[in-house]
This record gives sequence, structure tokens and C-alpha cells, in this order.
Amino acid sequence: MRLSLLRPVIDRPGPWATVYADISHGTEDAEKQQELTASATTAQLFALGADEATCGAVHEALVTRREGEPQSHAGRVLFATNGKVVLNAPLPGPPPTPFAAWGPVPRIAPFLAAIGDDPVCLVVRLDRTGADLAVLGQQGSEDAGKVTGAEWPVHRTTSSDWSETHFQAKVENTWEQNAGEIADAIRRTAQEHGAEAVILIGDARERHLVHEKLPEQLRGITYESEHGGRAAGSESDLVERDIAQVRAEQERQHVVEVTDRFRTGEGPGGKSAPHAAAGIPALVEAAREHRIDTLLVDPHGADTGRQVWVGDGADQLAVRGTELQYLGDDVRPAAARADDALIRSAAASGAEVVIVRDPERAPSGGLGAILRWTEEPTPE
Repeated sequence: MRLSLLRPVIDRPGPWATVYADISHGTEDAEKQQELTASATTAQLFALGADEATCGAVHEALVTRREGEPQSHAGRVLFATNGKVVLNAPLPGPPPTPFAAWGPVPRIAPFLAAIGDDPVCLVVRLDRTGADLAVLGQQGSEDAGKVTGAEWPVHRTTSSDWSETHFQAKVENTWEQNAGEIADAIRRTAQEHGAEAVILIGDARERHLVHEKLPEQLRGITYESEHGGRAAGSESDLVERDIAQVRAEQERQHVVEVTDRFRTGEGPGGKSAPHAAAGIPALVEAAREHRIDTLLVDPHGADTGRQVWVGDGADQLAVRGTELQYLGDDVRPAAARADDALIRSAAASGAEVVIVRDPERAPSGGLGAILRWTEEPTPE
């Protein structure tokens, strides 16, 4: 999971107001309900100790309708501090349990659990003359350019005359040339955006031609959809279903690969064990030393809600509030949830976070890490 979306939250000190809200607008009195939700939420934050400026910013964000927001089944998460909403992000649907929280660390874990691994996917709508490319990821859909190939000749004829047969060969050559240009654009764009999957949408012949011209590494993560195409009006709900299935499969495969590495203790680059850590004390120590490469989180694990102690810095963590050497002598220790504190620290150090929903694959207690390196033994 890429955590760049959380960068504005990770880089700022708290305290933080966190709100998970159901902002569906499907009823006739939606505006009134929105105002009631905003008022109740800010009243709860104020009671928890939030300052008036931050409460006011949250209230304003909750009553403001955002452009393009769906009419129903909508959810949002807000992170606010010092009178400003730092991040106001959509959720895939209403939160299972809307809530508001106030504390030293933002409640990040439910947001990551809601959006999942969210693999970056390159969607290519193509035909014989070119392709339109789009990247799907944390920021939604982003135009990634187009390929304009040769437009003539691209249509066969039915005659068997020699000259017509010669023309047919030119058509085949045009198709091959255009497919090569599309494949080259896919390679460049996938590399630029770090695509974890590619989906080709269009007629079968064009899809197969492009697929065959991709580098071997890309072919292994490229899928084809027989629904829809490049022409206007050719899209269908089945295309969206195919894209969702591909992204879900990529997420599943990634979780399997990461949890297998965690179980065997295999570190980045295939380095041998021991490169895994589990248990709050070991994870806190690894976070302080910036040694977490990949943090595994089961949202329902027993350790996720355990209390740890934090300072202002993302690497200021301790198992006990008396460990001032880790929290800073001039810092007043504050209690926070282990999952949120570890996610904040992992994100600040550029680590990856993987949500593991399968209890059979999750670390014991719900939290674990693959480490960047281990302590080297001291020579005797």
C-alpha cells in the first residue's frame, strides 16, 4: 500500500481530530441530516478536548458538499489539527461504525483497512489506430496519455486479387506497427507510475497483438477484458467489474507474497532470516530505529488497540511512558493505539503497510513486520 496520500498527516505534530463520517445524500432531508451529523460530531470532539478552531474546521468540512460526491452510500474521513482539516478523503462506502476521536496520533488504521492495498492499475483502451491510457490508484482515475498510430491502411478487403492481397499485407503491417507503439507506451507508463497490473480493453485481435509485444515481466501482470472498447459509448458495467476483479486479485497475491515472507523471515531482496519482528516491544524498537520495511496489520488483531506511548516525532515510541530516553526529556508522553502509532512511524520512514484480513495469514496479535536489516553480532 502506497502511503503518499497520508504524507500531510504523517509530517505534522498533533493533537489530531479524526472523523469517520457517513455523508450519504440519498434522502429528501439530506441537508438537515448533514447539519445534524456535523453538529453532533463537533460537539463530541469538543467534549474530548479538541480546540474550538479545529472543531469549527471539521464542522465546515462536514456540511460542505464536495464536487462529484455521490448522492448516496458515501463516507469520508477527516484528519484535522490546529484549526485546519489537513486531509479530507473519500471512503469506498459509509464507515461500518462512524466515530470521532481526539488524540496525539491520527486514527489512520481504519482508513487503510477501508481502502485496502489499492494497487496501481494501468487501464488501456485500444483499437487498431491507437490507445487511451489511464492510471487507477489512490487518487482515483488519472489520464496517462494516448497513442496515435497510423490510420491507413487499417481495414482489410474481401477481394483475392493480387493487388488486394498486397494491400492486405500492408494492413497487417499497420496493425503490427500500431500494436508495437502501444506496447512501448504501456511499458513506459507502467514504469513511470509503478503499475502493479495492466488491463487491455478492446477487440480480441488488437488485445492479443499488444499483449504479445509487451516485455515478459509486464505480460505476467497484464489482463484482458472482452467488454467495452475505445470508442465512445462502448463501456459497460462489466468493464468496471473486470477492473475491480483484477485489482482484487493483485491485492490478494500481494498479501500472500508478503505474509509468506513474514513467516519465513525472508528480508528484502531474498535475504535470509531473521528479518521479521512480532510483538509490541520488538515492533516499537524496530520503528524507533527505522528498521521496518513492511508493516503487517490485521485490523481485528488483539494487539492493534494496545496502548503505547508517543512523543511528537513519528519515531518517538515507547512501550512505557517512563522511557523518556525514547520519547524526549522535554516531551510529555501521550498514550496512543499501537496500530496507529506504528503505521505513522512506518509511513514516515518510507515503509510499506499491508492490511491482512485473513486471520490464518495474519501475524499473532495482528501486528508484525518484515525488517530492513537486523543487528549485526558484535565480534568477540
